[in-house]
Amino acid sequence: MKSLEYYQMSGKKLYDILHLDTFPLAIKYIRSLDEIPEGVLRPSMTGCKMTLCGAFTRARRNGDSVAMTSDDNVCTPSTVGHGWGDLHPEVFIQSQVKQGWHMDINAERKRSNAIANTLGYESFEKFFENIGGQYCGFVCSPLPSSIVVPDTVMIYCNGVQITHIIHALCYDYEHVPKSSFEGFEESCLKGGLAPFLTQKPQIVIPGAGDRVFSGGTQDHELAISFPGKLLFYVMENIFKTGGAMNPGMPLKLHSLTHITEDITPGYRFAKDEIDKLEKK
Repeated sequence: MKSLEYYQMSGKKLYDILHLDTFPLAIKYIRSLDEIPEGVLRPSMTGCKMTLCGAFTRARRNGDSVAMTSDDNVCTPSTVGHGWGDLHPEVFIQSQVKQGWHMDINAERKRSNAIANTLGYESFEKFFENIGGQYCGFVCSPLPSSIVVPDTVMIYCNGVQITHIIHALCYDYEHVPKSSFEGFEESCLKGGLAPFLTQKPQIVIPGAGDRVFSGGTQDHELAISFPGKLLFYVMENIFKTGGAMNPGMPLKLHSLTHITEDITPGYRFAKDEIDKLEKK
């Protein structure tokens, strides 16, 4: 297992080489309040609450370490979705119907099962049976100065930066992100919890809560998350795709005039082979 210092160094390097606007996040899921380090911000200890995505904002923009439990979280759907609150699945679905996010109760049932699938379970009921009571919260911290070894690393970024990270994850085609999108609970359930439970990367399009309640998610921001142990795989393979042709950061642009297939060796090879076949 890599040391905390190694995670911190890798997080700092990733922040620098990708020119990220905010810190990569380290997220650690806890089974007991005793696992919360001293000095960590807990909203409930100050007489208030925030959303889980709001905690992510505090960590990645302000550099704070934040602990979140059901007592700290104002977003009850994500409390239930993490198994931190005891609520019958059908009652949870009824609560979501009252939100009006989807057409009717049948749509909400389908959506709940889809969430469970993303988290590695065949149905919402199975998820509740297995996850309930296992964990009581998480600690999130800016990765370059993290106080926890992360279960999940999540990186808010722009389109170019996320492409570089995807390329790194796909370098040997063993860690290909495969994601579905719905615009709700994207960062907390899909971005934070899913990579921890499934050990697979996820692409995140920050949802309604992130955009409205987090207090800092920008219009252009996307996110990508992966199991913490894959951080070193990403760092090993970042900017390797294409070799010398990798556009790097800042993105190197090619002129779109007077170009031929010689722009890449693969283009030239394929064109020569096409020409050979046409001459036969």
